[in-house]
Order: sequence, then C-alpha cells, then structure tokens
Amino acid sequence: MHRYHDPKFCAFCGEELRSAVEGPSFCLGCGRPAYQDPKLAAACIVSHEDSIVLVKRAIEPHIGKWSFPSGYVNRGEDVAEAAVREVVEETFVVARINWLVGLYSEVGRAVVLAVYDATQVGGTIGAGDETSDARMFNVGDLPGLAFEHDRQILKDWRVERDRRGLVSL
Repeated sequence: MHRYHDPKFCAFCGEELRSAVEGPSFCLGCGRPAYQDPKLAAACIVSHEDSIVLVKRAIEPHIGKWSFPSGYVNRGEDVAEAAVREVVEETFVVARINWLVGLYSEVGRAVVLAVYDATQVGGTIGAGDETSDARMFNVGDLPGLAFEHDRQILKDWRVERDRRGLVSL
C-alpha cells in the first residue's frame, strides 16, 4: 500500500520546511508554501494546426524540461479560469477553453491535475516568469517532456480530438 508522507524539504529550493498551525507548511529558505492536502493544478494544451504550445520550466520540479502551461488553482478560483490565467502568465498567449481533456491523479501524489484543450485567441508567445522559453512544437516532434503523465495526457487528448471529429494531430 502506498502512503503519502508529508515532505520535509522544499520542492523549489531544497531547504527545510516548517509546519504551520493552520494552512500549509512553509519553506525556511524561500518562504513558499508546501501544501499537505491535495492541491489542484490546471494545464492547457493550446493547439494550432499541427502544433502545441509548450513551456521550458524555469523552476523545480524538472527545471529545464518542457511541459504544458500549468499551475496551481487559487482558493475560490474557477479551475478553467485558472488554466487560462496560467497560459497567459507562462506564455503571454490568451487562450479560450474548448473542453476538459481529463483529471489526472496518482496514489501518493498530492497534486490533482485538470487538463483542458484550448485555442489561442490573442497574445504573442513568449516566456513568462516561471519559464525560460515558450514556443510551438509540432506534435510529431516534441522535445523531452517534464512529467511521466504528459505522454498519457497527449494520448487522451488525441483520442478525444478524434472522437469529436477534429483534425487528428
């Protein structure tokens, strides 16, 4: 049986975490919160023709690897609106949500990820504060992706696009 254990060190800088009486623990080094309960994150697969937007991570985990624009949902925030916000923050692209690709969670992991299909409706692609690069990649020629579940997410996304009769990538 897998069991989740509270982290002792910060995922961003590696310093020790300090427990709080209420709310999340916090890092003694960088002051970031470390959530102990399930935390919801949202991501978008923003596509155009045969390409999708990916960001090169400038923060841990998996710094330097490519992933979908994503981030945590704030308390009280609509999940789809959080996904759109994260796309703007990380890429300067303004996106419109089309449909939910899926929810992704794993035993022992504190983060639940909601992934949406989206279309660019404005903005010009560039790298935001938490990314070192942002660009369009042909779906058939993607760089190494940051997270193990990214390939499954892309597979699910393609299946749903085909089911909806959209152009297969």
